[in-house]
Amino acid sequence: MGFKCGIIGLPNVGKSTLFNALTESNKAEVANYPFATIEPNIGRVAVLDKRLKILSKISKSTKTIPTYIDFVDIAGLVKGASTGEGLGNKFLAHIREVDAIVHVVRCFEDENITHTSSSIEPINDIETINTELKLADLETLQIKINNLQKKVKNGDKKTKMQFEIINTIIKKINNDEKIIDFYWTKEQKDFVHTLNLITIKPVLFVCNVDENSVNNGNVFSNKVSERAKKENHQSVIVSAALESQIAEFKNEKDKMELLNDLNLNETTLQKVIYAGYNLLNLITFFTSEPKETRAWTIKKNTTASEAAGKIHTDFEKGFIRAETISCNDFINLKGNTACREAGKIKLEGKDYVVQDGDVFHFLFNI
Repeated sequence: MGFKCGIIGLPNVGKSTLFNALTESNKAEVANYPFATIEPNIGRVAVLDKRLKILSKISKSTKTIPTYIDFVDIAGLVKGASTGEGLGNKFLAHIREVDAIVHVVRCFEDENITHTSSSIEPINDIETINTELKLADLETLQIKINNLQKKVKNGDKKTKMQFEIINTIIKKINNDEKIIDFYWTKEQKDFVHTLNLITIKPVLFVCNVDENSVNNGNVFSNKVSERAKKENHQSVIVSAALESQIAEFKNEKDKMELLNDLNLNETTLQKVIYAGYNLLNLITFFTSEPKETRAWTIKKNTTASEAAGKIHTDFEKGFIRAETISCNDFINLKGNTACREAGKIKLEGKDYVVQDGDVFHFLFNI
């Protein structure tokens, strides 16, 4: 299962610099002018999990395979994007394809880097982007309404339900209310999902600050943090320019020395990766054997049989039961054999809800 986080923001806020640092690549063109990125760049980033290496070492695995998140660098949006300004329609279509939005907000002053407005006002920048996303969704919903109007007159219950839901969503967007707060039945949720709306995607604000503000933030990032809390979103502080410099070091020791000089324990970009993982409501389970130890990404509340299906569809179809060990027990007792002797292995059925860190061995019959 692939999860995509789309990196968006106004032009020249540091999106491509952030993308290059995240992926430790130079895929995205970095330039001091709008629309340096036209087609989206995609980079896959490993979700670093300390547990994975420990499990692999205990099992003496030949391979160690982490789980990943894909980051998509989407071109800068501008005012009027929803009506096609600055190739906006094309860029908005790219945003619809991601699972979550990483909204980069400029929180630094630099006369040498142009900005779309005369001053640095991060909240205004956020509002500009949000307005365009809302207008794009309203246009999509209006087209759906027009297509359903004729069918509603025929009295079809399903069509009527869809028509009413769309009208409710339109009213909520116009009233600046959060759609996610509305109570949906499963059938309604399934329909809303097919609408592929941008404004219901989870959002992570990335405050791109100067090097001196990377530890404690600044007046600009504080405003964004307050806004994020108010809207139940997440926010992190990053210096994209600084992180791109750190990413150039291939030697981990050199990286750590630079981080220590900056009073940082880890790259702040790891915060982005972890926050993106949490943003999508994901957890990790493991399989650990001599052949390989691997991390698997699933949504919270996934059942054991569904988790087995992530490994192979036959595992889910022929699911018998799952042997599961908590990650802590596996590590503390040094492996599968000791856990079995200590009675730490549990036998779970197909409806067992997977917990973060579960180490599984699936039994199946095909």
